[in-house]
Amino acid sequence: MSPLQNDSESPTTSDASPANTEQPVADETAQAVAPLRLRYRIRFSKDGLLRWTSHRDLARLWERLLRRAQLSLSMTEGFHPKPRISFPSALALGVSGQREVVELDLSEDILAADLLEKLSSDRQPGLCLHSVQRIPQSAGKAKLRELQYTISLPDPELYESNVDLNNVQQAMDELMQQSSVTIERKKKQQTFSIKEQINALKLSDQGIQLHLAASDGATLKPSDVLDLIGCADWVSGGSKITRTDVVLQRELEPADPELFAQTNPSSPDDDTIGEV
Repeated sequence: MSPLQNDSESPTTSDASPANTEQPVADETAQAVAPLRLRYRIRFSKDGLLRWTSHRDLARLWERLLRRAQLSLSMTEGFHPKPRISFPSALALGVSGQREVVELDLSEDILAADLLEKLSSDRQPGLCLHSVQRIPQSAGKAKLRELQYTISLPDPELYESNVDLNNVQQAMDELMQQSSVTIERKKKQQTFSIKEQINALKLSDQGIQLHLAASDGATLKPSDVLDLIGCADWVSGGSKITRTDVVLQRELEPADPELFAQTNPSSPDDDTIGEV
């Protein structure tokens, strides 16, 4: 009986041995094929007819642009994976942007200049690329510090009356002297601190310069400020609101040319993606 028992035990021992050696190999393979995830920050402008595109449609435009460039996009996890594309601040409908920010994650390692060249070949009307920068994952997503705007004077051919700059300046001074203002949005009253919301409010012969502080909560909008100073009808009279800069809390200095690329200066009237 003992020889039969020894024969039955022998296969069991030999089968168990390979199973113990295969597990570490599988773990090493899983680590080796971990998907690459590299973040890029792009500065761009949005003007022309494209300024009448909603933020949601702008996000779709960027996704189509990246896919046409045949880039390997890093996708979110879950049942409905989506490309990792984010904007630190949405641009309101009808407002132009001169230095907007979009961040995207790619699953391929590509030089900043090569990425800029790929995107530049699309030439989407109204979209102009300014720079591409590789951002380390440790830096986290872009966080806002300030949003800067210019508001042009109404078009004399569309505006029914002449703009009295003295009255506008007086209204601006009175606004800045207030401690807080209350705005009604969606049938709810919201109160904003003037000192915490408005960093700068200046008037010139060209229009208004407005700097709004970023906040985690609700913030004032350029249209709110126009309403508060009695100029709510400027937009219907041909006034143009332009966001001149999106100022971030942390800007990384471009030190490595492989991680940063910039377009040549283009004409303000150029409504296409800039050329490298």
